[in-house]
Amino acid sequence: MNIRIPSCLGAIGLALLSAGFPAQAQTRPGLESAGVYADGTLGMAQQPARGAAQSGSVFRVGQWPTYTAELAPGKGRDLVLAHCMMCHSVTYVTMQPPLSAATWSAEVHKMITALGAPINQADAQEIIAYLQAHYTPETRK
Repeated sequence: MNIRIPSCLGAIGLALLSAGFPAQAQTRPGLESAGVYADGTLGMAQQPARGAAQSGSVFRVGQWPTYTAELAPGKGRDLVLAHCMMCHSVTYVTMQPPLSAATWSAEVHKMITALGAPINQADAQEIIAYLQAHYTPETRK
């Protein structure tokens, strides 16, 4: 098994070598493969076509989708936008499979207790109600 060790690893790379991990000689640091992206859709957004390889490229991922998912209209939507987008895109909500009402409640509480989201209890209850009203197997459109 060959492990590529980028030159930027310095001492860590040397430690790996001394620990018995073989290294393959390389002519440039970093990964030497390009991302493979097929045409298609992610939800409703068209994915970019795979680009032609560039001479000397180390790693390419192509264009990232520039859309922001639309949340379903309803009471609590503005709270989801205000609180949830502090840490992540609302696409995290829309790309989930339809989750049960109990799972949405657990997810919101996890964001508050484990990850430190600064959401007060009243807002949390409205966010949970919104997610349960629009993103469960019974309510997802």
